[in-house]
Amino acid sequence: MSVGRIIEGPDCVAEGAAWLAARDAGMARAVAAVDEVPLRLREDGFAQLLSAIVSQQVSVASANAIWGRMQAAGLVTPGALADASDEALREVGLSRQKMRYSRALAEAGIDYDGLRRLPDAEVVKMLTAVPGVGVWTAEIYAMFSLGRADVFAPGDLALQEAARVLYELEERPKERALREMAEARWRPWRAVAARVLWAYYRVAKDREGIR
Repeated sequence: MSVGRIIEGPDCVAEGAAWLAARDAGMARAVAAVDEVPLRLREDGFAQLLSAIVSQQVSVASANAIWGRMQAAGLVTPGALADASDEALREVGLSRQKMRYSRALAEAGIDYDGLRRLPDAEVVKMLTAVPGVGVWTAEIYAMFSLGRADVFAPGDLALQEAARVLYELEERPKERALREMAEARWRPWRAVAARVLWAYYRVAKDREGIR
């Protein structure tokens, strides 16, 4: 299988948004409602996944503080994590569980350059084999660090709620239902559809509140 389309810049996002708006009335409304559909590309590699693990189940402020301490201590490479003592990791703010997850990632030996050449499903499969890396984290990495144009994260609550409001659904779609909706409506630009929905979520939240 081929890797498929890669989002490389704003023109790619604009192309995808135009394609979606032309084929889906809900997407057309959402694109018209938002100021812009964000690019949101990030670097790939070990540090990005480590940062995602650090950010799990804590506030943005707490995650940023812990990550800042880890950077200052030089604990953002596989070698440094593998060699660090429990005390050193505890001092920067990692829980015992996140220590285990961080070390598992450091010891996983992932070929990050090689991930760029793998199909989307293989990327998710390889990343989720690492303890502490769930499907949502793997899909977010594929979307934003690898620029995959047709990856979606239906387990994301903001995407579920944005879809509920945009399409006037009676209840928030569960992960399986939203995955099927994305497959049927937004392929091959599902990652752009996600960007549109995230942007629309902020608009809808300001307009009517999110319950």
